[in-house]
Amino acid sequence: MSEPAIASQPAPGPPVAVRHPITLPHFRNLWIGGTVSLLGDQFYLVALPWLTLQLTGSSLALGTVLMAAGIPRAALMLIGGAVTDRFSPRRVLMTTAAIRSVLVGTVAALVWLDLIRLWQLYVLTLAFGVVDAFSFPAGPTLIPTLVKPEQLRPANSLMQSSAVVTQMIGPAPAGLIIRHSGIAGALLFDALSFLGVIAALFRIPDPPKAPAPAAGAPARPGMLPSIAEGLRAVRNDPALLALMVLSATVNLCVSGPVGVGLASLAKFQFGSAAAFGTFLSCFSGGTLVGLLLGGLVKRPRRRGLQFAGMCVLGGLELIAIGLVLKAAVIAVLLALMGAGVGFVNIQFSAWIQLRVERAILGRVMSVLMFTAVGLIPVSYAVAGVLASWSLPALFVSAGAVLATVATLALTRQAVRAID
Repeated sequence: MSEPAIASQPAPGPPVAVRHPITLPHFRNLWIGGTVSLLGDQFYLVALPWLTLQLTGSSLALGTVLMAAGIPRAALMLIGGAVTDRFSPRRVLMTTAAIRSVLVGTVAALVWLDLIRLWQLYVLTLAFGVVDAFSFPAGPTLIPTLVKPEQLRPANSLMQSSAVVTQMIGPAPAGLIIRHSGIAGALLFDALSFLGVIAALFRIPDPPKAPAPAAGAPARPGMLPSIAEGLRAVRNDPALLALMVLSATVNLCVSGPVGVGLASLAKFQFGSAAAFGTFLSCFSGGTLVGLLLGGLVKRPRRRGLQFAGMCVLGGLELIAIGLVLKAAVIAVLLALMGAGVGFVNIQFSAWIQLRVERAILGRVMSVLMFTAVGLIPVSYAVAGVLASWSLPALFVSAGAVLATVATLALTRQAVRAID
């Protein structure tokens, strides 16, 4: 029989309103549990440096303790993505949260019993780096299993906004708890906070598994071929590859100037720790605004041009910071830079989650996370060298590299085609 004429089909009705993902019980519980866990992380991030300095009195020891997590995190990130795809992001997140709770709880007990030693902190941070390598790709891979495609932007906005808000509000109460209850109390709070996300994940069902290979079909590839498949997926997608290169450039050019350069400016240019805190708050506040605005956009257009344009503006803002060196101007520029970063992060998180097949999403996310965290130690090292020579040169050179790479990206069809 022939198909019915199109005129006989009913006219399309009005567009159906998209429910906000906060109305979905599983996503809402994950968001609440994740926010509690993120707040606990701020207590850990305050307590660990304080404990290290209390034990050693050495800034060098503190630096090596903090860097210890970066080595396994970068080295194992691609394996973490492959494991996420092979099992499930929910199981990976539950396992890593439970391990973190035990690790931090053990250190809290050692501090309370006055048995803590420096080598134990190295073990803690190395172990955290390992679990980060698995949990970082699993988080954004889980979200598309809980919400509909049209709900991805507001879902990502909520999750990333929680991370920024806890960074803004968490350190102050953490310091108060350390002051009144000691370091063990702050670490215990962090250990207990992981129970929130574990409880939320426990109630979430695993997504359907891929069907088992038919008789005579090739067996599922091993770990290394599985990782290679994720790398090929990025390499063979020009738009995705261009995004990864631009993301790596952003992290290389921004992490060091923000983490090392701003602290050095506050210390040597303005002589005030409060200035450093103000700079970071302005950047975080701008990022939060950008995340919220990004979640409100219903039908984003020309996302490739948005991202590259934001990178050009970010580079020019870094150059301006190096040339002006005025506290009020720096604060405004950091807020604008943070708003741009937050806005495009939401757009591209949803874009990748929609573009990449679910079966390899964890591995693709691990490549993105690798570009995000793998270059941070390099950025810190380069920034330290440049800052010791000239603070203005640090910001101007980083901004010039970022603006140049982003301008070249604007000429690439792969970038302009991202929509």
